[in-house]
Amino acid sequence: MTATTTTPVTISERAARRIGEILGKETEGAMLRISVEGGGCSGFQYKFDIDRAKADDDLVIARDRAVVLVDPASVPFLAGSEVDFVDDLMGASFRINNPNATASCGCGTSFSV
Repeated sequence: MTATTTTPVTISERAARRIGEILGKETEGAMLRISVEGGGCSGFQYKFDIDRAKADDDLVIARDRAVVLVDPASVPFLAGSEVDFVDDLMGASFRINNPNATASCGCGTSFSV
């Protein structure tokens, strides 16, 4: 994959609010880690975890009470993306609006480049 943009990952206001609520229920120092791994129906999938350890080379995105970590291997796949939170008839979930994805599955958790 060739990254065509170096724009960092951004977090929408709705996502920052929800991440802050989730992290507020965790112990001090909790952060949300977003990573990309092989799998899913489209080749790659997003993974969301609570983490308390930041690596020196992690990308750190902070907005309000939300702190998100992205490992260096995942950054090229997520560059230019926006993390959003939606609550609609299909349910409440985080969605990643990823300009690098050439296709994605209906559930929005896997994508291809």
